[in-house]
Order: sequence, then structure tokens, then C-alpha cells
Amino acid sequence: MILDNIKNIKIMDINLENNNYIITLPVKQSFLQDIDEFYFTLKERYSNNEIRLHSSLLKTLEDFNIYNLTFSFNDHIQSFLENEIWDLYINRVKEEDLMKRRINSNYDNNRFQTIVLSDRKKMFYPYTTKKGKISFRMNHYFLYTQFETVSLTEQEVHFSGYFNFPPLYKTNDYEINNLKLIIKTNTSEEEIEVPVEQFKREDLDEKYEGNENLLQCGIKGNFIVPQQLNLEKRVFLKFYLEMTYTENNKHLTMRSARIRVSHFGEYPIKNIFNYQGEKAKLVIKPTKESKYLSFQLAKYNFKNEVIKRARTKWVRIRRGKTLKKAYKAAFYLLGKLPVRKRSVIFESFLGKQYSDSPRAIYEYMLDNPLGYDMYWSVDRRHIKHFKSKDVKTIRRFSIKWLLLMARAEYWVTNSRLPLWIPKPKHTTYVQTWHGTPLKRLAADMDEVHMPGTNTVKYKKNFLKEASKWDYLVSPNAYSTEIFKRAFEFDRKIIESGYPRNDFLINSNKEKMINDIKKLSNLPLDKKVILYAPTWRDNQFYAKGKYKFDLQMDIERMREELGEEYIIVLRLHYLVAENLDLTGFEGFVYDFSFHEDIRELYLIADLLITDYSSVFFDYANLKRPMLFYVYDIEDYRDNLRGFYFDFESKAPGPLVKTTDEIISTVKEIDNQGFHPIEITEAFYNKFCYLEDGNASKRVVEEVFHN
Repeated sequence: MILDNIKNIKIMDINLENNNYIITLPVKQSFLQDIDEFYFTLKERYSNNEIRLHSSLLKTLEDFNIYNLTFSFNDHIQSFLENEIWDLYINRVKEEDLMKRRINSNYDNNRFQTIVLSDRKKMFYPYTTKKGKISFRMNHYFLYTQFETVSLTEQEVHFSGYFNFPPLYKTNDYEINNLKLIIKTNTSEEEIEVPVEQFKREDLDEKYEGNENLLQCGIKGNFIVPQQLNLEKRVFLKFYLEMTYTENNKHLTMRSARIRVSHFGEYPIKNIFNYQGEKAKLVIKPTKESKYLSFQLAKYNFKNEVIKRARTKWVRIRRGKTLKKAYKAAFYLLGKLPVRKRSVIFESFLGKQYSDSPRAIYEYMLDNPLGYDMYWSVDRRHIKHFKSKDVKTIRRFSIKWLLLMARAEYWVTNSRLPLWIPKPKHTTYVQTWHGTPLKRLAADMDEVHMPGTNTVKYKKNFLKEASKWDYLVSPNAYSTEIFKRAFEFDRKIIESGYPRNDFLINSNKEKMINDIKKLSNLPLDKKVILYAPTWRDNQFYAKGKYKFDLQMDIERMREELGEEYIIVLRLHYLVAENLDLTGFEGFVYDFSFHEDIRELYLIADLLITDYSSVFFDYANLKRPMLFYVYDIEDYRDNLRGFYFDFESKAPGPLVKTTDEIISTVKEIDNQGFHPIEITEAFYNKFCYLEDGNASKRVVEEVFHN
């Protein structure tokens, strides 16, 4: 056994014997020092359900203990049927502290270790998550495909890999008639079909005993880069496997999910060649997170290539520590220069949006001019959202931004600025924040699960940033009390209501609602459900980039509600997900990048959310809302915790399944919504200051003085 291939808490192997899973896992001895006990569990992702695994020490290799972890599928079949996804953890206990850690995958073909429930048309299998962890899942039958090799000769692409349709390997009820590769492009509705050849995979047959049909799971083929594509804009190709098969004398067709590629291939593959009389560039690589096979074909432009390489090098330099130190020093020195009187820098959500309370304050100051010179700090990746606005913008972290920011008299923002930015003595920092707190904040958090930090570091950095604020805007007395404690804030709190909600009070008119729908290309004859969930601290790709799984059966919702409703989806600004809503056009609209959620509140007939503070704002409209809280136990007990009894005091019903969402929406349709019964106490506690004049109160307090 090669020790170089052994990594701490990264599985070495998974075996399946008589419906018993056996997992071989190395754990460093130092990882287990100074703890009282440790054990392994399968934890259901969206609840507190856990299954404790039996573990035994198999052997010791230098400083690694090699353990066998086992669990019986048959002993827990009902739990697996009721809960879809199970994540594998190592749990370490020290005194009263429990430290949980996900187990890493070895990226092997673990899906072949599948248990098939033929009577239910379901299967239970291990798989590798986007973040490289090992999990188990109960799912309906589906076809999975992975390419292990992809190569390019001139314009001819060669591929090989395998397909995985577990019922084929576990029963004799299926016979494959034909396989073909389906190629889709972003520029045409037409699909391209490529023949696929099956071949024997003795290596898999030997590894996964008892699955004699695995011999036939190998696939290979080749194709010429599709001709007659229009390269006026970049062309993307996506790949799927289509299987025609016979089940009990019935001829059926099944298409796989988008084809993935092996993590161990050498990518990207690039080639420049003559295409339709012009030079073209082809790039073959996996997508960043899911490792889907991606082809990008575009016209070759030598000048653009040189600029792109230079830009890539500059980005590396710009994000490096050396430049950050130089920037900080320059900012500090420029901050010693005389202040630019009556200058204000506005920023919303890290420069990504023209929105929220900074926008409301800015627009009030435009309508009621006080002679201030006003700028918007904008993330370079989101500058396009500001081009249609008549606002003065400066690129965040540019030289111009550095010169203006360091000498500005006022900063107005709704989220934390980078900690390295020193606040000059002449600058007044107005922090509007961005929500009434339900989830515990900063110093009130017991444990932090975010990437790139820990509990002590997170609190220290947060409070250091909060110490720079001169004013903090609060929507109500409840929030004021929490802000003072959680942010350890002892300066001026402006208890004014949220400026961003002035729009809801002043613009809640039918003409405005219809105008927004028309501009957004939404149907006027359908009611709107706004789904606006928050992010989960422990589900992330990287620092500041959180993932989100849409835990709704959209197909069922379209069947039951599609005649009367559409869904407008608005993900949190920290969520990095690009959801694939193919097939649901006309029913689901992704407005995650819409500039300001205030317009979506106004057009929504009903709000679905979870633990996001959006419901405090939406309550001003006194319209129905419901709370889709499929993971409430985990969120409440493990991630954040709540400031009040959310389950009994939420201004709407709590639901955990798609069926409950559908039935609740239909109940509201049939019986109406009674805001006085549900929301009056809530409204009086949280919305009593929202009268359309919050911006005026903030401006009078900060800028008139």
C-alpha cells in the first residue's frame, strides 16, 4: 500500500456485501489526540436524523489508523426511504464540545455499489458531492454517465468512459437496444446525435463482484466538431447519453443527466484550427464545480488572447498579499490628505447591486438636493447593472476608487467593508445593515460554520469592523437592542425604519406593479409567487460563495399551480449557484440578479421564504407568506439559532414538503388570507416605523447635522 495515496479522513474504499456497506477510512492519530471520544455517523442532510456506524480498527500504518466503518441498509431501510440524502461524518467529543467533520471521497466509481429496490423503482447509492465529500442517496432510477478520457485530434474528438444504470446490473428485466450521445448547443434548439459503442470493462467486473452485467458498461466513440455553428457569439456544447432499452417487452428511452468527466483527466484541452474559413479556438474542460463536460467554441482573436493572458496575470497580482499591503498603505497615506468636503460614497452588497437602503438614501438626496457630490462603488463584475442608471460610478479597488474613498466625507453601505480598509478620521461611516435579525449575529453566535474562518476569528473581525461605524440604521426597537449587543455598538443608532421600505409604502399601486411586470417580461394574467430563501453557513464552494439546492419538486408545482401562478426565484447575493431551470420556462423565472428585490416584493402576490429577513420587509404589504423550512431543526440547533420563537410567531404557516406548499397555496386561494389574525402583532412589533419616511429621517440625522 502506497502511503502517499493515504489522506486523513479520505475514504480508501467502499464495498457492498449482502446489503452491508463497508467503508475503509484512514484517520491520523494526531487528529484524535486530546479528545474524549470519537464516532462515525450518517446524518440526514435536512434534519437531525442520525445513524451511528459500527467502527473497528483494521490496522495501523505509520501515523494513520485504518478503520472499517459498517452499516446495514436493511436495518435502516425505512429511514433511508423517508430521508433522501445522508452525509458521512466523523464526530469528535471534547468535554461538552462536539466537533463534526465531513468525510472526503476518493472520487472512485462508488456509484456501482448500489442497492436496487426493484419493487419501488428506487436505488440507494454512495456518491461524491460537488465539494468532494462522500454521501449516500435514495433516488428513483436514473442513468448516470461519466467520461474517463477525452482527447482531440485536429477536429475529431475521442471519448471513453462508462454508463451506470443499476437495475441493469442487479436484475435481468432490462435489455439495452441502443446508446447514443446527444449534443446540445446554446445557439440552436436542434440536437446532434452521435453513435456510441459499448465495450467490455473487465476492470470494473473484477472490482465490483456480483455484477456480471458490468462487463457491458463501457462506452466509447468519436465525432467531428459540429459544423455550421454560428460563431458570432461563443458556442457552448453540453453532452448527454440516451439509452433505448426493453423492460418486460416494453420499448423505452431514458436520457442521462449531463455527462460528467473524471477528476483525474488533464484539462483544459485547447486547439486552434480552421473552421468555416476562419480561425477558431476550442476549449474542452470540466465545469468548475460539478465537473460536467464542457466545450467552448469561439472565433480566435490574437489580440483578445494576449489581453486575456495579461488580465489573468494582473488578477493574480491584484489578489495577492503584496498588492493588498501596498493598497492598505496607500489608503492610509491618502486618508491623511484634506477631506473632499460634501462627498459621499455609496455601496450595496459589496458593490454588486444598485439597491437596498443605500439606494433609497441616495434617491432621496437626489430628489432633495443638499449639494453633495455622490458616487457609487461598484464591483467590476457587476458594472453592467449600473450602466443604465444615471449615477456616477467608480470601480471598486481601482486607483480612482482609492483616491475618492480615502478622502470622502461620508461612506454609506449596507454590508461590511473589507477589514483591511482603514477609516480616515475625517470620514463618517453610515452602516444601514440589511435586515431585521431573526438569525443570531456576530457576538451572539455560538459557533461559526463559514469557510476561511473560525468562531473566535469571525467574531473578532466582525467587531473590529463594527467599531469603525459612526451611525447604524435600525428598523425598530427590537433590532436596536440586538444590534447594540451583537455588534457591541455604542455609537449613534438611528431608529428610523428601513429606508429601503419607503418604496413599498409609497409605490404600492396597480400601475407601478404592472409596469414592473411589463419591463420584466412577466405575464400580467398570472399571480406571482416570490421564492426568496437565505444561504446556509455550512454549504459553500469557497469564502463568500455559498451553494443552494432547490429542494422543491418544480414539476409537481407546475402541474398543480401552473394555470394560475408563476414562480419568481430570488437567491441571496452570497449564493453562487446558477440553477438549471431548463424545461420550466414560462413557469419559473430566475431573478437572482435583478437589481433590487423591492420591485419583486411589490409584484408578488405571495412570498415563500425560510429564515431570510425578507419576510420582515414583505410584511409591510400585509400579503400572504409561508415558510419552507425543510431543514429547520438543523438550522435552528446547529447553524445559527433564532432570536425569538420563530415556529410559533412566524407570520404565516411553516411547511416542509412540496405537497404542503401546494396545499397551503390552494387553501389561501380558496379561503383567503386574513392578515389581521396572523400578522397584526408581528406588524406592530417590527413594522410600526415603516411610513415611507425612513430615508428622510436618516438624511436629516446624518447629513443635515
